[in-house]
Amino acid sequence: MRRLALACLAAFALAACQSHDEDKNAQVPAPGPAKATTAPPPPLPAVANEPHTFTPDITAADFAAHLRVISSDEYEGRKPGTLGERLTTNYLIEQFKRMGLEPGNKGEWVQTVPAVSTELTGQDTLKLDVAEGGGTESFAFGKDMVVGTLQAKADVELKDSDIVFAGYGVDAPEAQWNDFDGIDVKGKTLIVLVNDPGWNGNDPSLFKGREMTYYGRWTYKYEEAARQGAAAVFIVHQTEPAAYGWNVVQSGWATPRLDLPASEDPSPRVPVAGWLTHEAAQRLFAKAGKNFDDLEKQAGVRGFKAVPLDAKANIVLHSNISHSLSNNVIGMVKGSEKPDEAVIYTAHWDHLGRDPSLKGHQIYNGAVDNGTGIAAMLEIAGKFAQDKPKRSVVFAAVTMEESGLLGSQYYVAHPPFPLAKTVADINMDALPITKPTKDMEVTGMGQNDLEDMLADVLKEDGRTISGDASPEKGHYFRSDHFNFAKAGVPALAAGGGVDMVDGGKAAGEAAADDYVKNHYHQVTDVFDLRWDFTGVMQNVTAFYKLGEKLADGDTWPAWKDGSEFKAVREKSLAEGKKKPK
Repeated sequence: MRRLALACLAAFALAACQSHDEDKNAQVPAPGPAKATTAPPPPLPAVANEPHTFTPDITAADFAAHLRVISSDEYEGRKPGTLGERLTTNYLIEQFKRMGLEPGNKGEWVQTVPAVSTELTGQDTLKLDVAEGGGTESFAFGKDMVVGTLQAKADVELKDSDIVFAGYGVDAPEAQWNDFDGIDVKGKTLIVLVNDPGWNGNDPSLFKGREMTYYGRWTYKYEEAARQGAAAVFIVHQTEPAAYGWNVVQSGWATPRLDLPASEDPSPRVPVAGWLTHEAAQRLFAKAGKNFDDLEKQAGVRGFKAVPLDAKANIVLHSNISHSLSNNVIGMVKGSEKPDEAVIYTAHWDHLGRDPSLKGHQIYNGAVDNGTGIAAMLEIAGKFAQDKPKRSVVFAAVTMEESGLLGSQYYVAHPPFPLAKTVADINMDALPITKPTKDMEVTGMGQNDLEDMLADVLKEDGRTISGDASPEKGHYFRSDHFNFAKAGVPALAAGGGVDMVDGGKAAGEAAADDYVKNHYHQVTDVFDLRWDFTGVMQNVTAFYKLGEKLADGDTWPAWKDGSEFKAVREKSLAEGKKKPK
């Protein structure tokens, strides 16, 4: 769901990325002769109630104190709706009060976010049946396809729905591309490709070439299919353009889905949505007398027209529906001169909770993801409380990011400050714990002016910005800033750099790979008393300085030409009846 190929540690700190199954009082073994087969020592965790005296400045000691509290075992992995949520949100409110912030949600500290859960039943026997070639071809859940309803209904039936291959399922006026031109897909089942035409066409003039745009995201494809009136849509999975294997899709769709209820998100939703494996798509097309691989190539060429298949889809879905509530926590420092204009910092407080079925350590502590972002937010909030900025600065610790960016989606739908008066969003998610780097990585570089402002901030410190190492994976669309971007608010997604002062890019890339492979969304993402915070504090300070420039200035960052979000911002500002100077 976002850019998380981040370095967990480097050099001295590498010892932290090990098992958390050790006793909290265990001592570090005395140094001995190095052996090639000796594993690094386990981490030294901390507990929530260790005393600490905070200062108004941004310091590594204060950052570490916040981080060790919210990523401690006592907070049980911060899963929404659990004791971990209550402990976390209470801690955030207490800290905001201690710093002297004001409640940021129209006089309230919290913004309650409703959610609806859809749990698909009967997965072991569920099949998609396709009538074609004079017979019926069946596709099993998990092995050949995954599926669910996006309408939060207990019972949904797809019966004799005509199947259409709709290319990439994209309608992008600014790119002069419309896969739905000349065809009515109402009530039909769409099969579409993952990513966007630029990725597969090897043509830099198509969309953004190999860099994924929002049109390449699976979420967009479901949204557009619903706008077109389709009854169902299946995305064909291929590992390289999707940027993850079938196992990720399979496991993600086997668990309950969380969404905002229709009363809060009235946008159209397709009744049936899912994925097909590449092999399943090839088999389905072959039975219908078509060659999937040939049509895939044609879909990447401008002028492609959707292709109806001689096939009809049938499936019946039964789901358990339940409702829940969680909370965003919002604090603010009111602007001294322009209190109606706001700069917002976002970071998600939630993580994955605990899994009793695991042996040994069962808690997903989420120290890096996203204890680091919350600790950074608290440090920056404390500094702004002393600074008294000209514009208001809002600090939104949002919920249910891990469930689909729901907390930030709700904030954007119910903003305490009008979005037309929201200057920018600075999002902090999974900041790497490293020694210093020469750079700071910006995800989705080329989107808006915030990256240029960040470059100026880093230049003062002798550092540079670098682009996303894997732009084709669409990391810009996977964290909370994205909901602000979709609403037109210029949003920045940045993290640690990969060019280490000690070890260069090789060391940075190795540490990033280690985090993704061994710690991302695993119970090994834990706090370690031996961590070196010099690198992450460089980045926290840079986030603060960027916000300071915005909060004490008159600048209104804009989207760059070619951004898919530029038109939305222009419309928002026009509707706000006050265009920024």
